Amino acid sequence: MLLAIDVGNTNTMFAVVDNGEIVHRWRISTQASRTSDEYMVWLTQLMEIDGVDRQKVQRVVISTVVPTTLFNLERMARRGFGIDPLVVTKDLNLGVGIEVAHPEQVGMDRLVNCVAVGDRHEGDFIIIDFGTATTFDIFVGNAYTGGIIAPGINLSAEALYVAAAQLPRVAVAPPKGGKAKGYDTVSAMQSGIFFGYLAMIEGLVARLKAEAAGPMKVLATGGLAVLFEPYTSVIDVVDVDLTVRGLTIIDERNRR
Repeated sequence: MLLAIDVGNTNTMFAVVDNGEIVHRWRISTQASRTSDEYMVWLTQLMEIDGVDRQKVQRVVISTVVPTTLFNLERMARRGFGIDPLVVTKDLNLGVGIEVAHPEQVGMDRLVNCVAVGDRHEGDFIIIDFGTATTFDIFVGNAYTGGIIAPGINLSAEALYVAAAQLPRVAVAPPKGGKAKGYDTVSAMQSGIFFGYLAMIEGLVARLKAEAAGPMKVLATGGLAVLFEPYTSVIDVVDVDLTVRGLTIIDERNRR
């Protein structure tokens, strides 16, 4: 079995992959100060609860956009599983190109997503990843060729709550009834946050497609992808496990 670890700015995902199938997923908040012992205690308890034999974990792969977490995750893999983890970097055999002015600035999570799309789909794609930031990655000719970084919707909602003294904190969701016109403060805020964000997504996708040399499909990933997909026609495919699939592919290519 493979333990795939994806460290994002807000959450860290641990996934167990058995013969290419994702069988378990656990999330923990990302904290740079978290120790290897804390990771191990938390993870082994969840494995025990879900009936996962950690002795069957034979490989560990790690991708992180928070470099300060890496030392303790590597230490956890070695002490807890007796495994030297594969750390995803641009020096590995990713199987995709990086065609931008400054490849060193591209986040590994974006490249991992491109690896998964290139392996599982044909054609050119706009990959939308709903995370702390919402990213739009342009994957053309089996290469990452650029993209867009926008504030994540949860950041936008929190900023509105913090900056406006009389506005409450509201859930990120379409207003009750699904109509844009709000009839009270909460529904008005939900409409502005949800439909305003949806309009941004649709507008940016339209611009990217207009700039493209050929047809492009849109794939959405991240926890909020399933929330937006029913309300727009611009999303062709939803794959919430895209990053874990990419990590699995990278591990296979570089362990052989």
